[in-house]
Amino acid sequence: MIPIDSVTSDEYPESHFNSNNDRPDKPEEACGVFGIYAPGEDVAKLTYFGLYALQHRGQESAGIATFEGTKVHLHKDMGLVSQVFSESILEELPGNLAVGHTRYSTTGSSRKVNAQPAVVETRLGNLALAHNGNLVNTTQLRDELVKSNFNLVTTTDSEMIAFAIAEAVNGGADWLDGAIQAFHRCQGAFSLVIGTPVGVMGTRDRNGIRPLVIGTVGTNPVRYVLSSETCGLDIIGADYLRDVEPGELVWITEEGLASFHWSQKPQRKLCIFEMIYFARPDSVMHNETLYSYRMRLGRQLAAESNVEADIVFGVPDSGIPAAIGFSQASGVSYGEGLIKNRYVGRTFIQPTQTMRESGIRMKLNPLKDVLAGKRVVIVDDSIVRGTTSRKLVKALRDAGAAEVHMRISSPPVTHPCFYGIDTDTQDQLIAATKSVEEIAQQLEVESLAYLSWEGMLKATGEDTNSFCSACFTGDYPVAIPEQVKRSKLILEKVVV
Repeated sequence: MIPIDSVTSDEYPESHFNSNNDRPDKPEEACGVFGIYAPGEDVAKLTYFGLYALQHRGQESAGIATFEGTKVHLHKDMGLVSQVFSESILEELPGNLAVGHTRYSTTGSSRKVNAQPAVVETRLGNLALAHNGNLVNTTQLRDELVKSNFNLVTTTDSEMIAFAIAEAVNGGADWLDGAIQAFHRCQGAFSLVIGTPVGVMGTRDRNGIRPLVIGTVGTNPVRYVLSSETCGLDIIGADYLRDVEPGELVWITEEGLASFHWSQKPQRKLCIFEMIYFARPDSVMHNETLYSYRMRLGRQLAAESNVEADIVFGVPDSGIPAAIGFSQASGVSYGEGLIKNRYVGRTFIQPTQTMRESGIRMKLNPLKDVLAGKRVVIVDDSIVRGTTSRKLVKALRDAGAAEVHMRISSPPVTHPCFYGIDTDTQDQLIAATKSVEEIAQQLEVESLAYLSWEGMLKATGEDTNSFCSACFTGDYPVAIPEQVKRSKLILEKVVV
């Protein structure tokens, strides 16, 4: 019996997505994962702060599972990390190790039952699993588990991974062999943190599509931390050690950290959108903060598509580093043209019709005295459908901008993602159905230019073959079954 101290909340129906025009005009991340093995420390509170730093990766639900010997304490609910947990709740999550998760749903509806970590029983005790990514062979895996008499209670692929581990363990495998057997059954993207009564595991799929890093806390003894990004380490004072490698499993126990390579042919394909947009700008990848990379994107963008203008600014917050880089390379003065309301989170309350007609400015508001009569360059990291961008351009016009030139610090998004990012189906991606000139006409801008695919990869300073850029090219590193492509289209039509 797993004690669950739950806070009552209504489950959000799938209809909360409303219409396409109301959805954010950005790809949205699946989730953030965090794990820690630190006997003698308040692991629940450390995990809370780790998730707090990873909140940008998912705002629908959050959860923490702690292990006190063989006993599991679990709390998860809908809402932001700060809404789901309190001091009193964290005090009821004792233990020597913890696993945490913050979620944005890409598979499975947005309901409390689908919140993570997923906890399942095995002959060796319970395991708690937190997953970032998305499998592409869920139909096959679900059918196999149902035939093995597993009762799946959620609609997530994460629970399937947990049950696949349980099946191997119940068949006689130990924790390590059981996990490795399960990973070989999984196709797609998965970065996992898995808690057991004896230790914490961390792994990435053979392509390392989603990130996962290792950190250390203390010196005598050293304690180990796993996090989707280094910002989750920084907030608790942990030091970055290294990335978990593609196809690697790390096993953290009282004996320390051990490494196993379960995939003999790993091929690094980190999602390039992690670097462009998803990960926090203060997170470190490839030995530098992503702020530095995003500034280089802006400089490359200016080299490819400069324009005469009076001021350049970014769409807060993700477009700002690229806008600064654009200014440095182009000589166009950098300034602030938009102010962001940083206290607005995700809302499920629909605006009034009057608000719709006048233009919704809940999150961004233009500075009229800065923009009046100016030729402006606005830099953003991506355009998905174009709906928000068009409203933004209109707001700049209404504020008095004489010309609006839009620059995008990534190539056109022409293909959907199946690896843990919530993008639209291809027919709803504006760049898949319209030319750049046609998009510019729809947005009503004087000019529009995207960063080239080559420029985006060149700016990484890394091997250009080590990134997944399928959303720009349609070249998927893990083959996507036709059934999965069709199911995404069907789900999109049902949800919206």
